[in-house]
Amino acid sequence: MQPKILLDKTRFDITLKRLCHQLIEVHNDFSETVIIGLQPRGIFLARRIQKELQSILKNKKILLGELDTTFYRDDFRKKELIPNRTNIDFIIEDKNVVLVDDVLYTGRTIRAGLDAMLAFGRPKDVELLVLVDRRWSRNVPIQAKYIGMTIDSISTQNVRVEWKEVDGKDKVTLLDK
Repeated sequence: MQPKILLDKTRFDITLKRLCHQLIEVHNDFSETVIIGLQPRGIFLARRIQKELQSILKNKKILLGELDTTFYRDDFRKKELIPNRTNIDFIIEDKNVVLVDDVLYTGRTIRAGLDAMLAFGRPKDVELLVLVDRRWSRNVPIQAKYIGMTIDSISTQNVRVEWKEVDGKDKVTLLDK
């Protein structure tokens, strides 16, 4: 079966801009807010969000970190996981944190990210931003505040987010496994 295109390049760009404007409505100039992207693919969304925000806010420096959750996952002994790099060179103590991932599915990666994040301080508040919310498949009670798009899919389907930085194009598709 042919993959169904959920977001083409044009809608992808519009969705990113909308998410950035929603963030600005809540966080103003980002002086008390940091962005943390979850490895491996949430970092591409986090970098794009940071770049777009800095463009809109006229080069305001917005702190961006990249967080590996591998050893905080509850399934890390059950399947082969490849660790990524954590790169957070700031403290999140008493800051607002926008945690970023590409797809919210079971919620397990986000739960692991919440645990891993505490090594860098205790934030004042944590909000979740995702490009795609697969809302029917949660294993843990986690909900995103900022959502690019919500889809209803079944467990035999896969959501694939492609990033021009690594995949050559920006696109989101729904595939049957």
